[in-house]
Amino acid sequence: MTNTSSDAILERMMALHPKVIDLTLDRVWCLLGRLDNPQTNLPPVIHIAGTNGKGSTQAMIRAGLEGAGLRVHAYTSPHLARFHERIRLAGELISEPNLTAVLDECYAANGGENITYFEITTCAALLAFSRTAADYTLLEVGLGGRLDATNVIERPTITVVTPISMDHEQFLGDTLGKIAAEKAGIIKPGVPCVVGPQEDEALEVIEYTAARLGAPLLVHGQHWHVNEENGRLVYQDETGLRDLPLPNLMGAHQHQNAGAAIAVLRHLNIGDDSYEASVTDAQWPARMQRLKTGPLVEAATQAELWLDGGHNAAAGNALANVLAKLPERQTHMICGMLNTKDVTGYLAPLSKQVASLTAVSIPGEANTLSAADTAAAAASVSLPSATADSVADALNKIMVHTPDARVLICGSLYLAGNVLRKNG
Repeated sequence: MTNTSSDAILERMMALHPKVIDLTLDRVWCLLGRLDNPQTNLPPVIHIAGTNGKGSTQAMIRAGLEGAGLRVHAYTSPHLARFHERIRLAGELISEPNLTAVLDECYAANGGENITYFEITTCAALLAFSRTAADYTLLEVGLGGRLDATNVIERPTITVVTPISMDHEQFLGDTLGKIAAEKAGIIKPGVPCVVGPQEDEALEVIEYTAARLGAPLLVHGQHWHVNEENGRLVYQDETGLRDLPLPNLMGAHQHQNAGAAIAVLRHLNIGDDSYEASVTDAQWPARMQRLKTGPLVEAATQAELWLDGGHNAAAGNALANVLAKLPERQTHMICGMLNTKDVTGYLAPLSKQVASLTAVSIPGEANTLSAADTAAAAASVSLPSATADSVADALNKIMVHTPDARVLICGSLYLAGNVLRKNG
């Protein structure tokens, strides 16, 4: 093992492949073989794919399992402030010495051959998981499912497909059905799959895939139901009804994510204590997260600051619904997005809930949409817009005319991560 930091090794890993995304499992299988196939030595795996809600659903499943006293590994991406966030070992973020060791081992085993950053770091996560005792392993798909680097578990305990929508069309296909086929690639022969709310086109593909593989489905609206009644979350399936607190993660879409998490926990027979823990104890940064401390808050003492990392049309709709239910207060957006996203699709529903948008470029991101282009997209959906050099600059401009505003910083997890790092 070298004395190099994890950041230095991660930087070297970025140079191992000319592309950031190159979907195939061949390189992953090769490296895992050189590492003695750690993916075959994991605690029972819960594998989660989908377009929206993967991370929140995983967070709720983890909270439920931990609420029942179980130890849980969790893998998610991208990280917000530090890479360590991606790998949680038996409930704790991976330590710097442990992360450095597994990264170094994977880098050496790869022997300088082409492999993407996500592929080699996923192998490192699997290696770390295989060496630490736990009761369950939660794996969140990075992109798609069928050819995602996490899709190397021959027989997970259960799979989950959260709501599917149009996103990453350049990699997954230009129709909902094609995208659903990629997401459904995590379904395995005979392995139960919990399915969140889906449009008909996506559900047909999921059902076809499951039937072909003999995988039992637990589908929202068919096998389980969830809704809000009198300020409570009511979950029902064939075994009965559970009356629970509303999720601490905000938004009606989180009710559906909570339903999927509870469906998983009930299938695994984890127990009643886990259901309430799943909705009350889940933590998931940058999903309508209220900022309460830090330089940005200190610069806007009368304002109400929120942070969200949603970045596609479905996320824009969900976020607009959340804003519509908050107490009345003039709301202004600070928005930065990637140039690979449907910017107008994201902004259109939000335009009805906010007074203005100040656009920023995402610092340090080669694929950032320019502030000018984001502002132009806002103008195209009749949302008054301006540009700023940074989030802090944008906030200062808003404070000049509306010091008591609700300010929503949004548009990308990469922007959210930058905010959390600087505002921490």
